[in-house]
Amino acid sequence: MSVPFSQAWTVATYVLKQQLLRRKRYPLVLMLEPLFRCNLACAGCGKIQFPAEVLKQNLSPEQCFAAVEECGAPIVSIPGGEPLLHPQIAEIVAGLVARKKFVYLCTNAIKLEAALDQFQPSKYLAFSVHLDGQRETHDQAVCRDGIYDIAVQAIKAARQRGFRVTTNSTFFLGTDTVAMRKFFDEMMTLGVEAMMISPGYSYEKAPDQEHFLRREQTESLFRRLLEHGRKTWRFNQTPLFLEFLQGKYDLECTPWGNPTYNIFGWQKPCYLLGEGHVSSFRELMEDTAWENYGHTSGNPSCRDCMVHCGYEPSAVSATFGSLRGFMHTARVTLRDWWRREESGSTESVEIPAAAAVSAPHLPSGARRSADFVELPVLR
Repeated sequence: MSVPFSQAWTVATYVLKQQLLRRKRYPLVLMLEPLFRCNLACAGCGKIQFPAEVLKQNLSPEQCFAAVEECGAPIVSIPGGEPLLHPQIAEIVAGLVARKKFVYLCTNAIKLEAALDQFQPSKYLAFSVHLDGQRETHDQAVCRDGIYDIAVQAIKAARQRGFRVTTNSTFFLGTDTVAMRKFFDEMMTLGVEAMMISPGYSYEKAPDQEHFLRREQTESLFRRLLEHGRKTWRFNQTPLFLEFLQGKYDLECTPWGNPTYNIFGWQKPCYLLGEGHVSSFRELMEDTAWENYGHTSGNPSCRDCMVHCGYEPSAVSATFGSLRGFMHTARVTLRDWWRREESGSTESVEIPAAAAVSAPHLPSGARRSADFVELPVLR
């Protein structure tokens, strides 16, 4: 895992505070959707299937700020639709940065390069660029040729100007894991800070219903994708979540961990399921029958879901809230260090932030560089 140390520390102290207060349910990431419209029509997306009058609507900056204050989560993810189509998106981002929220603005990057002048580089802001693989794979996924090249050029431009840039990739049935591993190499060479990966969710309204993964297929795919990974790969996710995707660690969904606010209000129960909306965050948390959701609930809509927005908060909570979770994270971290040692590498590598922020002291020889925690490879 690779995130700024300041972000990892903020999240760790926030989670530990919730644990000390014995709060069973608390938000970690606010999914703030300021609009639904998009300049792409991806076959696996169920977020743009609204009538034209809905797609024309935007949240105001004031509505966004009120939702952020009401929720209190330390991280705000801004998906859509395409957020850069919002006429006041720069004002919204600036307001969230001023509140010291760590913001991930999710974008297909079609408008990113042209929009860079509207933003200021900050440790609190990262552009999360949607890329589902190499050129042919990605262009096929978004149903338009040339988008991969536009995104890569936008990433280069953003990095040259000092912006944090991550990627997010969604995987479906038939994913070529050999090609995806090459894609990971390409993203690291491009200078991407870290990658986020997740299986697709079977949105009922998504045009392509044939390529969504069953749970067993997800685990098999991610084992092939991640086992014996390269030392250069960096993921913007906890070790436990990556273990969960491979079927190596059991997690239960915590849908309240990533609550969603959009033009209709607070979405019940999560970002993926649209079962109505409520007017307040408190109502969402207190009046939702959470026991009816998640893999063990028997809810057919949750049966095969292993998406990060339901399970990454579970992984963070397990890391800091249980000895088993913390020890498993430590074992995974040490395993990766030894693999790097066996590869003969002598360069510094980054410790998974979930482990780094928990340690009272950094090991001898460790250093902090560019707001990241770096550790020397053991020899």
